[in-house]
Amino acid sequence: MSLNDILTIVAILLAPIAAVQVQKWLEVFREQRGRRLNVFKTLMATRAANVSPEHVQALNMIDLEFQGKRYKPITDTWKAYLDHLASYPKDGGETLQQQWGEKRVDRLVSLLMEMGKSLGYEFDEVHVKKGVYAPEAHGQIENENLLIRRGLIRLLYGDSAVKMDVESLPVSEDEASEQKLIRKALLDVLSGKEAISVRSEHAEPKD
Repeated sequence: MSLNDILTIVAILLAPIAAVQVQKWLEVFREQRGRRLNVFKTLMATRAANVSPEHVQALNMIDLEFQGKRYKPITDTWKAYLDHLASYPKDGGETLQQQWGEKRVDRLVSLLMEMGKSLGYEFDEVHVKKGVYAPEAHGQIENENLLIRRGLIRLLYGDSAVKMDVESLPVSEDEASEQKLIRKALLDVLSGKEAISVRSEHAEPKD
């Protein structure tokens, strides 16, 4: 048996094993790419709702799904964005907070551009930043929820009080029945159904 024949037999025996292994590699690759795509698509879809649970969860999945030297530009951009998120100027006034918000959008856009490039998507930076539909009602609801949460926190910590206008106080059943009878008697008198009997203390007794 020649060497060529031996190699042919080995190739025939190993071909099914190699095919199965290649299939497994392809499945792992598709699964990993699917998870990365899911993170990217979630961030793209929620980029106008940066405090939504879906957006925050997708951000926290970046370190897990984008590992290795190939994705280093993504993880570096994400670290810069995360550092900026942690530097919100709470006591810096509206001007600084507005500047912080504008820079936050720029860093998020940079992150999305890097992720899209690695996954085969090509987007214009202006489109990523402004090409998003964000209903005004959603922003209003988000602001109202924020105000409600802040108000409740201040109330729980004793920094504010609830203003109350008392119109009536609860009464017992006997008192309620008595008040009902009094109201009915007054209505009868006012409507002419009943008359008020007035007796003088100095009236002479009748024979």
